[in-house]
Amino acid sequence: MAGGSYHHGNLRAALLERAETVLTESGAEQLTLRGLARDLGVSHAAPSRHFRDRQALLDALAVSGFTTLNARLGAAAGATGPVGERLAEVGRAYIDFAVGHTALLELMFTVKHADDSSAELRELGQESLQIVARLMARAQQEGAVRQGDPVQLAQVAFSTVHGLATLAVASLLDDTTLSEGTELALEILLAGLQPRP
Repeated sequence: MAGGSYHHGNLRAALLERAETVLTESGAEQLTLRGLARDLGVSHAAPSRHFRDRQALLDALAVSGFTTLNARLGAAAGATGPVGERLAEVGRAYIDFAVGHTALLELMFTVKHADDSSAELRELGQESLQIVARLMARAQQEGAVRQGDPVQLAQVAFSTVHGLATLAVASLLDDTTLSEGTELALEILLAGLQPRP
């Protein structure tokens, strides 16, 4: 992307958008503020008004990613309909994000678990789990999900959908389409979450 007039407020967004593209196409090691400035046709100093250094850019990318993921999970969890259907929608939303933003998701978890990660980033990462845990607790109240720690149940649900997304990205589902694999995984997961007789 060459040239362009960026004012306050949209250069930061343009930098993040371009950064995710570079991350997806070339990996985090290729991300530099200077390179982004060149790609966007702004001065080498312009990005430093928004990000003090490369790590600040990576942190901002992770924050943006978790914000988007949480919005999608929250919308699915808060939709109308039976709680089991909403759990399935949350699973689909996660898989869609994980497959569509693989490099970003990897960066999000890497940055979140770094020793020097920000409180904001840790809270946003935790909120992803809490959205599902709150829905699990609601499902327990309605008798649709077995008793147990809702956070632990949410972790198990995440492991199922994250595992499927990882297999899909690595082209390891063989002749099973992502859609078929998703629906089967969710069917088995929801059956396993049902209350014991």
